[in-house]
Amino acid sequence: MKDFRILTMNFGSTSTKVAAYEGDTCVCVKVFQHDPKEMTGLQTMEENAAFRKPFILNYLAEQNLKLTDFDAIVGRGGLVRPLQGGTYAVNETMLEDLRSCAYGKHVCNLGGILASELAADLGIPAYVVDPPVIDEMTKIAKLSGHPDYPRRPLFHALNQKAIAKRFASEIDIPYTDLRLIVCHMGGGITVGAHRNGQIIDVNNGLEGEGAYTAERPGTLPVLDVLRIALSGKYGTTYEELRHHFSFDCGLQGYTGTNNGKEIGDRIKNGDAKAELAFRGMAYQVAKEIGAMATVLQGKVDAILLTGGFANSKLLMHWIEENVHFIAPVHIYPGEDEMLSMAQGAIRVLNGEEEVQVYQ
Repeated sequence: MKDFRILTMNFGSTSTKVAAYEGDTCVCVKVFQHDPKEMTGLQTMEENAAFRKPFILNYLAEQNLKLTDFDAIVGRGGLVRPLQGGTYAVNETMLEDLRSCAYGKHVCNLGGILASELAADLGIPAYVVDPPVIDEMTKIAKLSGHPDYPRRPLFHALNQKAIAKRFASEIDIPYTDLRLIVCHMGGGITVGAHRNGQIIDVNNGLEGEGAYTAERPGTLPVLDVLRIALSGKYGTTYEELRHHFSFDCGLQGYTGTNNGKEIGDRIKNGDAKAELAFRGMAYQVAKEIGAMATVLQGKVDAILLTGGFANSKLLMHWIEENVHFIAPVHIYPGEDEMLSMAQGAIRVLNGEEEVQVYQ
C-alpha cells in the first residue's frame, strides 16, 4: 500500500503549525510563533491567510519540499455548519462559509482556506478532517431548557475521535463497537460520550459549557452572569464581556496564571490557593465524566484523558480517583491533531472511507 505524502496545517491565534507526513511518519514539523503586533490590523480571514502563507512556503523550501510532492493538503477544520464526522473535501460552498465566518469567527477557519489555496491548480485534493462542529448529538441531548438556545457541539472533535480510534486500535476492537468517554483538556475542556462510532453528547467548550478551564469559567449561574454583565464591572460591550469570560476566568481568575506547570510548582511549594483551584478543575471534569456515564447508561468500556493538561500527573490522579469506579482510565498526554489530519486524508486516498461533500 502506498505511503501517501500529506501536508497538514493547524493554526492558533498567534501560531502556525505545519507538518509533512509520509504515511504515519512525520517527515518534518515546525511551529511558528507570531508577534501579536505583526498581526494587528488583520481583519479578514483572507488577510490572515495571506500573512501566514509565506511562512509555510518558505519552510517547505528550506526542507527541499515542493507542494507537488504531496498527495493531499489538510487544514484543521473550521466553524462551518453542523456535520457528521469524517474527511471533507474543501469546496466553494465551504470556502464561502469559512471566509464570511457565517457560523462563527475563529482562527481554525484558516485551515480549509489555506489548504484550498495551496492545492489550487496542482490537481491534488484539499481536505479538512473532523472539524470542531461535528454534530452527532441525539435530539434529546440538544435540549437546553430554552427553545431559543439549543445545545450545540463546539469541541475538540479531531483529537477526541483520533484518541478514541487510537485506543480502539490498541485493544483491537473496532471504534464502532465501543462505548467510551473521552476528555480533552487543553485551552478548553470538552468531555464526549462516544457510542458505536458517534459522539452522542458533548459539552460546548468554546462558548462556556462544562468544567472551568485554564481561562474559561465553564457553566455559570445564568442570573449571576446577567447581573455582572449589566453592572459594567467587566465591560459594557459584548466584545469586552466576551474577552473577560474567555480569558480572565478559570485557573487564570483564581490564581493569576493559566499555566498548569506553574500551578503544579506552586502546589509543591505549599500554595493552598493554587491547590484548591487545580483540585476544583479536576472535580468539575470528574463530574462531567460522571454525567457522560449516565448518557451511556453506565455501560462504559473506558475513559480516555487527553490534551495538554493530561501531562499533569497530579491533575490526572485527582480525576482518576473520582471516576475509576466507572471504567478503566487511560491517559494520552498531548494531542495527535497533526497525525490525525494526515490519517484522515490517507483513509480517503486508500479507499477505506468515502470523502464527505459539504453542501
